[in-house]
Amino acid sequence: VEVKGTRNQQPTSRGIDESFFKMATTTVQIQTKVHHPIYPRTQTTPISPFVSKMKQQFLSLDIPLPAMPLMGTGHSLWDQPKAIESYPASDSDEPEITTWFLDTREIWPGENILTAPGAAEALSLVSLAEQKIITTKMFVADARMSLGSALLKRAFITQVLGIAWKDVKLARKGNEKHGKPCAVDEYGRPIEGIDFNVSHQNGLVALVGWDGRRRQRYSPNGHIMGVLSPGATPEDVMVGVDIVCVNERESAMSTIEQEGFDGWVDIYDAVFSDEERWTMKYDVDYVTLLDGTHLPAKDVGRNDRVLRRNQSLTCVTQTGHEHIFSSDLLLDAKLRRFYTYFCYKEAYIKLAGEALLAPWLKQLEFFNVRSPKPGVVARCSTHGTWGEEVDDVEVKLHGRVVDDVKMKIQAFEEDFMISCAIQGNIDGLKIPAFKKLNLQQDVLSCANDTLDRKDSFMDMQAEIIKAPECPEQLLSPWESRYW
Repeated sequence: VEVKGTRNQQPTSRGIDESFFKMATTTVQIQTKVHHPIYPRTQTTPISPFVSKMKQQFLSLDIPLPAMPLMGTGHSLWDQPKAIESYPASDSDEPEITTWFLDTREIWPGENILTAPGAAEALSLVSLAEQKIITTKMFVADARMSLGSALLKRAFITQVLGIAWKDVKLARKGNEKHGKPCAVDEYGRPIEGIDFNVSHQNGLVALVGWDGRRRQRYSPNGHIMGVLSPGATPEDVMVGVDIVCVNERESAMSTIEQEGFDGWVDIYDAVFSDEERWTMKYDVDYVTLLDGTHLPAKDVGRNDRVLRRNQSLTCVTQTGHEHIFSSDLLLDAKLRRFYTYFCYKEAYIKLAGEALLAPWLKQLEFFNVRSPKPGVVARCSTHGTWGEEVDDVEVKLHGRVVDDVKMKIQAFEEDFMISCAIQGNIDGLKIPAFKKLNLQQDVLSCANDTLDRKDSFMDMQAEIIKAPECPEQLLSPWESRYW
């Protein structure tokens, strides 16, 4: 190809005329010796310095992304004969559900997570980006929960996939900021056969996870291989969990004082359907009196229509006993019922990670809802105990019964409720009772190989002060790709 060109520029002028806005033009004459069509090359938008820097960083990562040839060719990583199973030997190869919770109120005491006893060791087990998020929390209680959540996710992935703690990598499905966390391989591809979800509130951290007992594919260097375009299969299970604390009544009671309980419930008209809000306002499961007596709904009678505070209510039980109590106790029972609905709904919509952004939120309805009776709060000589467990809720979406989901909700101490949801191929799966984990024995022990590194017990405060501001300074190539 021979290229000859002449450049003709328009004369400039100080006046505001049409020629001032004309771009310089270039006339190019192209002569070709072959009879192929020549298409003009369009001018591209200049790349910003930041994007250019990120592009150069990505190109320098030295990550040999494997080709994806057709199955059965004999030349792809899928056909390697050295594939091994992804999980250690177990008595059962049946899928199972894991339910853990960690009480961070008992660990890392103090007013600063950086100086709390044992916190430096725990912080060294998470990524630098997570360390920065944790240590910049305004309240130390939030920092404890955020650190506990990060540790539980890694402990679960390590246990299910049988990999070293340092090899655990995380990303988010869909939305990179709000998507559901997932385990990924060394190239950032989601790993199949595992799903988990975490929730934390007022010091408690809960995790529910699904181990599908899948036989994973391995690359020649021994790393688990994910999938480029993951999609739900009939064997997949999604899990969701949510914790609520019903003692956060101050803001609710100030609104109820002015607008009544119905005004409080109607604040959430974008979240709950008309039928759900009606039953929140005018139905009650039971009322707990000051002496601990539980009055069932049938004994409360039409007192359940009361929506205001500071009213004296009287009811006579079927055995003839008369009880006089304040309407504040009735509204406490209704608030507990409201949080039961909220806990159910959050756990369900976290199955896919959409949370309160789900467009079908109001069409998701729950029926046969009962708030679980509370347990006993931890005191000087006792640990907090579990309360009632309820697992017979009915779920409808767009008016149709959702029959491939199991849900349960359980009370913990006097003020907490934890709801779990599993959906998909759930035949034979049960949601077990929550297991309270010991930080040292159940969590940190999973990271022994990481704890042996020379830099494990680093000066955390000095390192966190130097936390990166730019994506290209993150710990690993994987994190740089998925900032």
